[in-house]
Amino acid sequence: MKTHLSKDQLDKFKKQLLQLREENAEKIDENRKKSPNDSINELADYDNHPGDMGTEQFEQERDAGLNLVREDRLREIDDALERIENGTYGLSEKSGKPIPEERLEVQPTARYLVEEQ
Repeated sequence: MKTHLSKDQLDKFKKQLLQLREENAEKIDENRKKSPNDSINELADYDNHPGDMGTEQFEQERDAGLNLVREDRLREIDDALERIENGTYGLSEKSGKPIPEERLEVQPTARYLVEEQ
């Protein structure tokens, strides 16, 4: 079954997905470029308080966790872009029924109808 969306609608969603992809990729790159030693070296200029090192470790772990979430998001975006290319974007992967445009506006990577989640 082919998508129920018009070419203009598909183009709009593709543009939105590409923008989301770029934003996520940039944030991942920014976090990867940060050296774990950057902020530790900053702390070396000051008295090393154990709490400061704990805070730094927490921030590094938080950034790593956020990168995992962003990488998952990139996969979802890439999957949605692939569905646009193969003509199945906007159709539920469970039932094949059309996903309402309003849902796609809010969640452009949606794979299912709300009631199928």
